[in-house]
Amino acid sequence: MSENAESLSRRLIRNFNDVPLEHQVREPMYDTLCARLATGSAARKLGASVDIVAPGKISCPYHFHYAQEEMFIILEGSGTLRVAGEMLPLRSGDVIFIPPGPEYPHQLVNTSDQPLKYLSISTKEQPEVCEYPDSGKFLAMAEAGGERVFDVIQRKSNDLDYWEGEP
Repeated sequence: MSENAESLSRRLIRNFNDVPLEHQVREPMYDTLCARLATGSAARKLGASVDIVAPGKISCPYHFHYAQEEMFIILEGSGTLRVAGEMLPLRSGDVIFIPPGPEYPHQLVNTSDQPLKYLSISTKEQPEVCEYPDSGKFLAMAEAGGERVFDVIQRKSNDLDYWEGEP
């Protein structure tokens, strides 16, 4: 392979079977192996990751995005999509589309006795605000030049007056 071909391959191709997985655990509910696939790639507007959720566990808190749209592709196993107050069954081959906005808070739950493996694809709209209905939190973040420059997690109850602290 030429030097140019190798360079293109590094920027454009990821094999989710070869990417090192990070173990994220918060007992008693959350346990997932995950890898961000787009990191270090040429992608500018898309993010992708692979997640493997342990039996009986959850990948992340119930949430919705104000800017980013997401798609999940169930690769192996089965589970449940908690969305908009409903519990929808999932199985290998299902493709889930989650538009931004408060109408679709969502969470993937492994309700089976086998690992649940899925591919996540999302837009990388910036800035982004993500809200967590179960805990009353929100995340506000912004990136510049591929690096996160602003990242705040707060509760809505910490609201300040617009003029607070201004001269």
